[in-house]
This record gives sequence, C-alpha cells and structure tokens, in this order.
Amino acid sequence: MDAVLEKIAKFGVVPVVVLEDAKDAAPLAKALTEGGLPCAEVTFRTDAAEESIKIMTSEYPDMFVGAGTVLTVEQVKRAVNAGAKFIVSPGFDPEIVDYCLKEEIPVFPGCITPSEVAQAVKRGLKVVKFFPAEPFGGVKTIKAMAAPYVGLKFMPTGGVSAKNLESYLECDKIVACGGSWMVKGDLVKAGKFDEIQALTEEAVKLVDNIRKN
Repeated sequence: MDAVLEKIAKFGVVPVVVLEDAKDAAPLAKALTEGGLPCAEVTFRTDAAEESIKIMTSEYPDMFVGAGTVLTVEQVKRAVNAGAKFIVSPGFDPEIVDYCLKEEIPVFPGCITPSEVAQAVKRGLKVVKFFPAEPFGGVKTIKAMAAPYVGLKFMPTGGVSAKNLESYLECDKIVACGGSWMVKGDLVKAGKFDEIQALTEEAVKLVDNIRKN
C-alpha cells in the first residue's frame, strides 16, 4: 500500500478515464505515457472497462492502472484479475473495503462525512477518496474533516480541473487529485489522442510548477 501511495503522490494527478470501447485503451495509454503521466483510474461504468485494463497493463506494463467506480466485490476481483493495481469506490462500502484489506489490495473508498472517515481510520486506511469534491466544499471541507484525523490524507475527485488544481495540491492533507479534464470522453471518442497527450503534458507541468512554489 505504501508503494502505491508513493506512486500516486509522485504523479499528483490521476487521470480518471471512462472508456466506451476497448479499442481506445492502447492509444490512450500511449498518449498518457508519452505525455508524462503513465497512470489511469479506469472506471467500471462501462462494459469495456475490464478489457481496457487488460490491454493497458499488458501493452504498457510500466503504466500504473487502477479501477474506479467499483461497486461490488465481484468487480474488485475482475479488476484485479485484469491487472488493476488499486481499487477506488465512489462511496464507503464496508464489504469492498474489508475484502480489499483482507486480500492486501490497495483501496481508496469515497468518504464525504466524518462518520465515513471514522470507519476508514478504524480500518487503518491512510488515504481516502473525497468525492464529489467540489459539490461538497472542496479544500475547505477537506481541511475541516482532516483536523481531528491527523494521520489521514485525501484524494479529491469530482470538479477538479486545471483551474483549481493549485488550491488542492497546496493543501498538505491532499496526496493527489483525480481529474478527467485531460481525458475527456469526447476527445477519446474522436480519437484525438495527440490532443490528450498535449493536455497531459500541460497537467504534468502544472503539477511541477505548483510543487516548486
């Protein structure tokens, strides 16, 4: 788990990817990798997710790929079998979290209330997802919730963009952010992978500049 956290913290931004067609997995992985961000959270919102993870992890073995929007233990199993290195769920599901901990699978459950955070801390988790971030108060809420839970950090997703990334990464309670602005669905569907690579390069530069200041 610590190795996974180190990787995610190093990236600063984890692209949140929705793939409708597995044929887009390889060119998207190529664009992200060559753009300097060899990682992705492939959401299980579509039927293509499992196959997409398989393609990404087999054709780009150095890429750090996880599964997002995981709603059941069965999906956890399918994602891990496909090559996912970590699991992200939109809410705190005790069954998913406990299964992942038992199987030593890195998991980041969504926590939006102190009660959910308390359940995560009770289980020894060091990082949780904060989703949807912007609608629930963003950095301000994260700082308020983090105050009594000093050892916990957050990975906000939902409404995070190039425009507000700095405000998030400046907070020492945030390990990284999930974002989709560099991998928008319409760009993927249109096959505009050069544009995705360019946006990825901009995101990497933005993270570097934020951390230098």
